[in-house]
Amino acid sequence: MKKWMMAIGLGAMLTLGACGGGEEEDTSSNGDSGSNTASVDAEAVYAQNCAACHGANLEGMSGPSLEQVGARLSAEEIENVIRNGQGAMPANVIEKDEEITAVAAWLAEKK
Repeated sequence: MKKWMMAIGLGAMLTLGACGGGEEEDTSSNGDSGSNTASVDAEAVYAQNCAACHGANLEGMSGPSLEQVGARLSAEEIENVIRNGQGAMPANVIEKDEEITAVAAWLAEKK
C-alpha cells in the first residue's frame, strides 16, 4: 500500500512539475530588445520548472543532483542541456531564452 501511494505521489509531482508554469508577459520592458537576465529570478524559474526532478535544494530526485553542477559544466554547457535535453530530461523544459540563460548562469555558480 505504501509503495502504491508513493508511486501515485511521485507521478503527480512529476506531472505537475513537468507542466511548468503559465506564461506571464513582462510588461516592465523599457523597449530594449536585448536579453535582460538581471531581471529574471533564476531561483524562482528553477523552482517552477526543475525542482520536481532535481530537488528543491538541488539534491537530486528522479533527475541528478545539481549541487555541484558548475564544477562539471560551464554556463554554456548547462544552457545547452536545458535547451536540448540530455538522458531522460526533455528539451526546452524552460521556454524563454532569458530564463534559460539566467538559470544556466545561476547553476554554473554551484561548485
